[in-house]
Amino acid sequence: MNLIKAYGTENSKADLKEIIIERRDVLENDVKIDILYCGVCHSDIHAARNDWGNAKYPLVPGHEIVGKVVAVGNKVINFKVDDIVGVGCMVDSCKTCNPCKQDLEQFCEKGMVGTYNGKDKHTGKQTFGGYSTNIIVKEDFVLKVPTNLDLKAVAPLLCAGITTFSPLNHWKIKKGDKVGVVGLGGLGHMGIKFAHAMGAETYMITTSPGKAQDAKRLGADAVIISKNEDEMKAHKNSFDFILNTVPVKHDINPYLGLLKIDATMVMVGAIEPLEPMHGGSLIMGRKRVAGSLIGGIKETQEMLDFCGKHNIISDVEMIAIKDINTAFNRVTKNDVKYRFVIDMETLK
Repeated sequence: MNLIKAYGTENSKADLKEIIIERRDVLENDVKIDILYCGVCHSDIHAARNDWGNAKYPLVPGHEIVGKVVAVGNKVINFKVDDIVGVGCMVDSCKTCNPCKQDLEQFCEKGMVGTYNGKDKHTGKQTFGGYSTNIIVKEDFVLKVPTNLDLKAVAPLLCAGITTFSPLNHWKIKKGDKVGVVGLGGLGHMGIKFAHAMGAETYMITTSPGKAQDAKRLGADAVIISKNEDEMKAHKNSFDFILNTVPVKHDINPYLGLLKIDATMVMVGAIEPLEPMHGGSLIMGRKRVAGSLIGGIKETQEMLDFCGKHNIISDVEMIAIKDINTAFNRVTKNDVKYRFVIDMETLK
């Protein structure tokens, strides 16, 4: 076992601070990664503050990790020392259930092992995330990072990126499709970039007129202000697909009215009860509401390769680890464009 520096919290009310955690030794199929950058996800805040009721302390967040390989186990075949790699939201799964066999480890029937707040299959101890100097991960859950991209801005792709890429990819969005992205934040800004790169006619759907200019900079062809009844009416029954990234309880009925017959709206943001949905909104048009999590490892690698090909990265604001508590507070106030990334050299 190895003792290393990390930033974590001892309870739901405490600020994050420097702590010492234990990493397992490098096993035969493991990759040891010196962490260069770690993105700050809203999930990190929910976990640290026990908003979902399942936090185990001490808790070290961070599941948007980019780093350099510094050691590999003797059975590792796909990675070598000095490779630039990524680690996302999970670090293990059973690999034997039907979802795992379909490269859908995120839906592992025995439960995927989260990068943090999970249970290490090898030690039985808690997993700790990327707010730390290094991490040791099973080779199967390590990703190759395209080196033509700005590495610090790659980090959020490991969660925000795959969360938005996966549904667009699964529903086979293509050139000529009319796609709406609801909500312009950490997820929404990536949804716009991906839909645009896939060739879709891309619309930002927002309550805030002030976000229109930035949405167009990111790749939106046009912006719909959802509070404007005339604008919403003008686009009624016209969308092939809507990606809803709003992270809180809200009324989805107005957005269902924008969908074509047989079209789908996918929820990726609100992991909580929604406002009541009117059955008629679905029945009158054979419309669908679906959900999507992250993606499996194979699809996450496809996403990174797509980003490398199309030069897609996240819009980020860099911080030092000492500023993480301020960053948490700013994220909860939606005061970032569009993801914080920690320069992990500031912990070393």
